[in-house]
Amino acid sequence: MSGSDFAGAVRRAHAAGRLVVQPRMGLGDPALMRAGLVATKAAAARTVGTITLDSYTRIGDLESAERAVRGGMDLNGYPIVTHGARATRRMLDGVADADFPVQVRHGSARPARIVEAMCRAGLSATEGGPVSYCLPYGRTRLDVALHDWTRACRILASNRPDGATPHLETFGGCLMGQLCPPSLLVAVSVLEALYFRSMGITSVSVSYAQQTNEEQDREAIAALRGLCAELLPDVDWHVVVYAYMGVYPRTAGGARELLAQAARLAVDSGAERLIVKTVAEAHRLPTIAENIEALEFADGVAAGRPKPAGRAAGHRDSEVYQEAHALVEAVLNLAPEPGRALVTAVQRGLLDVPFCLHPENAGRARSFIDADGRLRWAEVGAMPLRGAVVRGGIKALTASGLVQALSHMQRTYDAAALERSRRGAALGMSS
Repeated sequence: MSGSDFAGAVRRAHAAGRLVVQPRMGLGDPALMRAGLVATKAAAARTVGTITLDSYTRIGDLESAERAVRGGMDLNGYPIVTHGARATRRMLDGVADADFPVQVRHGSARPARIVEAMCRAGLSATEGGPVSYCLPYGRTRLDVALHDWTRACRILASNRPDGATPHLETFGGCLMGQLCPPSLLVAVSVLEALYFRSMGITSVSVSYAQQTNEEQDREAIAALRGLCAELLPDVDWHVVVYAYMGVYPRTAGGARELLAQAARLAVDSGAERLIVKTVAEAHRLPTIAENIEALEFADGVAAGRPKPAGRAAGHRDSEVYQEAHALVEAVLNLAPEPGRALVTAVQRGLLDVPFCLHPENAGRARSFIDADGRLRWAEVGAMPLRGAVVRGGIKALTASGLVQALSHMQRTYDAAALERSRRGAALGMSS
């Protein structure tokens, strides 16, 4: 895997005018995982590889992962700790290279053993964060997660297989994946990147998940880029956009159009990388073929989109930037170390994720989707965003209102797809 530098490959693609597209693929059997990576590399798109880990490994239940592997059970991802370095190196041999680096995606609040395993296997890129992979996915205490993440970051920072630069992507721009106003996503993404830098990681990517309003998403990514330029001048960073993380359209047409919108957003905002979703997302885990179809579809949309002339001016005037800046500033004032500041901020409610049930999340913030499809604050709790509150918005989120909000994108894009299908059928009959 000589020279399989993750950020370097993304940077070269961007310089050539290409958006890098990436699947969220994870397969339990090494032969199948290799087949998935080979297919991703061979896709008619500019790609990087993904090894997504299984649920047992994610939560540290390695005994169950080992039993599943011994029993030949299907897993929903690749058990990298259980398979061990030798098997993973064999799986990657002749596949991962300078133009096709591979990232480990895991979802773990306590990733140190995972990072140890991937480093032994010669891999140097992963993702997550002490807040973004703790709050949404379980009940792990934040101080425990921070301690483990600190150990993981130190392991990764000292890992340079064949000269590759260690790379870490914050999941902070995704958090719950839905109904989280963009300013909070942007703030946590930037704050986790600052934490990574404090741990000696000099190559990072900052994430943002497509939300419910195209214009607001553009504002958010402009704000994210602006804050990174201001606060991470000594770090090699790029932006990764995630196709919508919430309830996905059930129709193939709706799913493709939502992915197409994510690809257009990535290009228009100057993002360097896009995590795709497939037509199968609402129904089951996608096949290798469905992943490749999504990669090639997104690449085709991106290739036909004119590239922006430069970074959008005036991002400091946007609502998203001003809110995100206020959050970042308030958190950084809590402690000299970004990691400790992050944990303290959550515990004091200065960062408060709507509808998140983690016991240390304050749970006082509430959001809603306004008439234009923008995510807005109805209540902000202790966050320094009083001027952002839209009075009366909370009335939109009764129990039934919450269900409606969660399925907003699914209903919108499925309805549009069905309408296009009806019009096509009508045209066919008239001809």
